[in-house]
Amino acid sequence: MLKGIDPLLSPDLLRLLAEMGHDDALVLADANFIAMRPGAGTPVLRLPGVGLVRALQAVTSLLPLAEDIPHPVAYMQVGGTEPPYRSALQREAVALLAGLGLDSGQAEGVERFAFYERARKAYAIVVTGELQPWGNFILRKGVICASLRP
Repeated sequence: MLKGIDPLLSPDLLRLLAEMGHDDALVLADANFIAMRPGAGTPVLRLPGVGLVRALQAVTSLLPLAEDIPHPVAYMQVGGTEPPYRSALQREAVALLAGLGLDSGQAEGVERFAFYERARKAYAIVVTGELQPWGNFILRKGVICASLRP
């Protein structure tokens, strides 16, 4: 145990978050997400029994979101809907991110198969215990830095 670190963040997840570089992507997925692909080599961690919003809260307590791109957050668009539709779960997740300073328009809905393509390029996948369908997000890591010296 460490002081000030969300207890949901296991040593493996802490290591993974620390290893990620600027603009690397992390997938936070629901329990039904296809995470294991033969030969993919993408690290997969599991948080069984943990909902998506709770996992998002823990991860973003340490992971800075990218500020240099228009959409540092993507979510899987609910099948049969068009943007800007968001499920209740997606609205709750985006509201949590808004509390961290993310503008609602910075989270983009991505069609299911396009989302899978992006997820294949992710640094890692964290599969939660979320049972609500379409509960999949991609977070792009930003930087923590000091001001530029003149």
